[in-house]
Amino acid sequence: MAPEPEEAASEAPTAPVAAEKRRPRRARATPPEAKSAPAEPAAKKDEPTAPRSPKRAELTDDLRTLLRTRRTLDGKRPIFGRQAANRYFRIGRDGAWRTPRGLQSKQRRHYGYRAKIVRIGYRSPARVRGLVPSGFRPVLVRTSSDLEGLDARTQAAVIARTIGTRRRVVLEEEARKLGVRVLNPIVSAEGEE
Repeated sequence: MAPEPEEAASEAPTAPVAAEKRRPRRARATPPEAKSAPAEPAAKKDEPTAPRSPKRAELTDDLRTLLRTRRTLDGKRPIFGRQAANRYFRIGRDGAWRTPRGLQSKQRRHYGYRAKIVRIGYRSPARVRGLVPSGFRPVLVRTSSDLEGLDARTQAAVIARTIGTRRRVVLEEEARKLGVRVLNPIVSAEGEE
């Protein structure tokens, strides 16, 4: 049975209700007193401020020049490939170097198409050997007494990998108070890096 025309008109979709037309509310703006409040609490007056750890070591001009030279030499140094590293996965996977010793080895005899061999001439200048790129000499640290013996201007701390997280956080805090740079921090201080 077909619906009567009057009923069909009443069942037709009606215009959307005013509540459905509303837009979602916008987030309220923060009150002006919240904007003007300082982001960090002010430091107490009786609390001494810790010295900031330097980002770069204090170097003489000739050491700075040698570091620049080392950076240039690093770019020119070839990749020392081990003989047959491309042939065997067990040889090439770790990138370790071994001197070729075979009697007929083309690499040992310095054939031009073979990989270069490690030689003393590829070394970096002796006075900057062992320094990190920022100029610090890394010193392994396990206890707070190790930290106290460091010169903050030329040496930086490297916390030993066997130190757990709890002791590491304490050591990093002590280093920050002493103004010693930590090269492998897990807690980065604000303003650093």
